[in-house]
Amino acid sequence: MNIDELKNAWSEDVSDETPEISTEHTNKINLPLEKIRKNMRMEFWSTVGILIFGFLVVWVPVPEAPFKFKFYLTVLLFSMVIVVSFFFSKFFKLYRDISNPMQKTYESLQDLMFQFKLNEQYYLSFMLSFVPFLVCELIIVIEFIPHRVPLSDFQIATTIISTLAIGLFGLFLLGKYWYKGFYGKYVNQIENLLNDLRK
Repeated sequence: MNIDELKNAWSEDVSDETPEISTEHTNKINLPLEKIRKNMRMEFWSTVGILIFGFLVVWVPVPEAPFKFKFYLTVLLFSMVIVVSFFFSKFFKLYRDISNPMQKTYESLQDLMFQFKLNEQYYLSFMLSFVPFLVCELIIVIEFIPHRVPLSDFQIATTIISTLAIGLFGLFLLGKYWYKGFYGKYVNQIENLLNDLRK
């Protein structure tokens, strides 16, 4: 076999492994991808807005609020910003990959599907990472908000433990529901289109 025949055989193998997707299928795939990108943008900006609102609420001039109370909540919010930044850096990588116009081969779309599955786990981790912040906020509120009748140690312990249990369960369900509604149904559409291409 000479060099030209070897080159031709190599080209045929590569084209067999990564077939081009037809324009019709590309258009069908682009629609759910654009919906995912739109929801990612909306979620990013709404999260930024919520964090800014949180800082504003903490530092609204309320004369009776002690400095320690505001300082602890500010530290808590800054910690949340760090956690949010970490997870959004992962989401941003996916956002860029979705925006890549080179997603025209079956193989590249399979890789994208793998990233969607990975980001689903990131998403649940992202939601559950707020449980410690919820507990810390509750502790700060218990310590600094005056009560008509002081809370007993048992009341404080049961309040924190029940908040932790409900928070974990609630945020897990919220994460599953939110992901399914905003991303999962579009990921399923892409997966179904890929299954059609496989046939």
